[in-house]
Amino acid sequence: MKNLARAGDSRGTPAPTRSQIIACLSGKGQWVGFTDLMIHFDLSSDREREALHARLQGMCGSGWVLDDQQGRYKLPRKMRAVTGHVRGHADGFGFVITDDETEDLYLVPDEMDRVLHGDRVLARMGRRDDRGRRTGQVIEVVERERQIAGLFHLTRTGARVQPDNPRHARGITIPADRVHEAREGEIVVARITEHPMVNRRVVGEVIEVVGPAPAPGMETELIIREHALPHAWPREVEAEMSKIGPPDAAGVADDNRRDLRGLALVTIDGTDARDFDDAVYCEPTSLGWRLVVAIADVSHYVEAGGGLDLEAFNRGNSVYFPNRVIPMLPEALSNGICSLNPEEDRLCMVCDMEFDRSGHLLESGFYPGLMNSKARMTYEVVHQIIAHQDSPQRQAWAHVVENLDHLYALSRLLKENRGNLGAIDFSFPEPRIEFGPDQRITRIAVRERNEAHCLIEECMLAANICAARALQEHFGENAIYRNHSGPERTPLRDVRTFLDGMGLSLGGGDDPEARDYSELLERVAHRGAVAEVVKAVLLRSLSRAVYSPVPSGHFALAYPVYTHFTSPIRRYSDLVVHRQIKQILARGAAGEGKNVLAPDKTFQQVATQCSDAERRADEATWDAIARLKARFMQDKIGKKYKGVITGVKEFGVFVQLKNLFVDGLLHVSSLGPDWYEYDPARLQLVGEGSGERFRLGDTVLVRVSSVDPEGGKINFRMARGSRSRNGNRRRMD
Repeated sequence: MKNLARAGDSRGTPAPTRSQIIACLSGKGQWVGFTDLMIHFDLSSDREREALHARLQGMCGSGWVLDDQQGRYKLPRKMRAVTGHVRGHADGFGFVITDDETEDLYLVPDEMDRVLHGDRVLARMGRRDDRGRRTGQVIEVVERERQIAGLFHLTRTGARVQPDNPRHARGITIPADRVHEAREGEIVVARITEHPMVNRRVVGEVIEVVGPAPAPGMETELIIREHALPHAWPREVEAEMSKIGPPDAAGVADDNRRDLRGLALVTIDGTDARDFDDAVYCEPTSLGWRLVVAIADVSHYVEAGGGLDLEAFNRGNSVYFPNRVIPMLPEALSNGICSLNPEEDRLCMVCDMEFDRSGHLLESGFYPGLMNSKARMTYEVVHQIIAHQDSPQRQAWAHVVENLDHLYALSRLLKENRGNLGAIDFSFPEPRIEFGPDQRITRIAVRERNEAHCLIEECMLAANICAARALQEHFGENAIYRNHSGPERTPLRDVRTFLDGMGLSLGGGDDPEARDYSELLERVAHRGAVAEVVKAVLLRSLSRAVYSPVPSGHFALAYPVYTHFTSPIRRYSDLVVHRQIKQILARGAAGEGKNVLAPDKTFQQVATQCSDAERRADEATWDAIARLKARFMQDKIGKKYKGVITGVKEFGVFVQLKNLFVDGLLHVSSLGPDWYEYDPARLQLVGEGSGERFRLGDTVLVRVSSVDPEGGKINFRMARGSRSRNGNRRRMD
């Protein structure tokens, strides 16, 4: 175990970290002898022995570890150590967002003195405080936040960077000799050189000047740096890219590739898409249907362990902002050589499936192919073709219409079959932010979903499940799967209490299935805002989907095993899955194939990195959208809008404005002179004297009272004469 990173003792001798010792003891579940620990950590010298003993004594003195006074150690019975990321708050406290997302841990300000927002920590779960929050104690910082973006200010002794993200409650002190070329009022990136200890400041140096603030388009630039998204290509990647040749020469020379250039394969994507990694084709057969899903063969160009592979691993996925994309792979690959551009020969990996007339899978196979997309289609055009037989688009795209009709017919069968399995439809409206030539927002609308979206979704799901089954058969618990857990007991109890207050119920008892969720959604589907509220509450009862080397099924999709195969241009997990499928094919040809992972990587490391990168990308895009929406609302202060309550907390309710797709806070102090009690079980605020209720789904009339573009926050107040859905009249403005 000496290859693991370890902290040293006071004399610099390497010793296992607290987190490594806790992980070892938690895995044993009983008393562990000192000699056994020496063997486990591969220690042998007297100095290493002394360092381990000193570390254990320190942990015993702090209560992290118990000592039986006979040289044996174990964890306290009630100790539950978890790992997660710190999420700070502007008021000085914070939370540990646990990796398993079972329950966030509340960190008091004293605990936050030792860490920063974004740090990865090992924490011990403590008691609940008087507000019902599970408290936490930081045992060790596993990985520290390395850089922070913010506003640069000169001081008498040097400078200070005020973080743009309000979750960073403390500023960064910049010594005079580390200011570099930054000037007053500019947005900069500071590298942290001295991390916080209890009652100590944060010290750093300026490493990049982003530009003046505020400026149109600066929101995204700040978000990229605040979330430490890799956005510059290392020299190793540029050198590797210069050696990659055109796709046609390599493809034609490979006799193992099946030539699919005669098939009417088409890509179907959004209007603004630039990287096309999937193409589809369908035809009727004597047994039913043949579906061909061709995916860009990224693994042909990105070999495990190379510079491109390492950077793709670090990025984890492409990040899509409203006005910019941070690609996982260089654009020469993602938008060029790998992208399935129309009327150009491209290498692909194919999932070839046969279904019966009812849409049930009969068999499937994988093989490398050479294809030529016959059309680059958009969702809107395909929807017109398949939904309207008299559409002029059918004549304009006559050479691919038959394929689209077949795809639509099969996709409807596949969707019906998934519904019969109990798969849950958790689709929600997404915002589409439109920009003018000066990068200023001109409009926020809803990104519409139509039958073409469903068509592609069903094709991709079918290919993904076939890939997952192949991995499970050939690799077992040594691959990359996509898992989604069912509800935990505590959130499930809260859901049932909330539904009971609405006169609804969820089947399945203590162990509901996806079918129970989908049946409830079907029962309320006709109830408009109520249906959206129920869908949101059910979604919150479930944890995020994650990647794992051990398949445990996907709850929402009702699949016993699932993975991602269809987007290797934009997701690293899919790239690894492609390599594994090629390895399966190579074994069939009496070979072992190329490496799947870099020599220093494990499947668990890849799964963890892909899950973390996905979470990082989601948080970055959410932050960017919130700031862009706030910027859009800056000139609308004082205006009146109708909105729907989408969230309820003890401090107020969150309201989404109708027709604008903008969210903001209606603080409890703006609800009136009454005292409002928070009912977390039923997700409502109740007036102590009036009995007035503010509930999820209620309609309210509000005015925009203030906007904070930097923090991405919008505040509302009740408009004069407004009514909630329960008919109570408001008289304040």
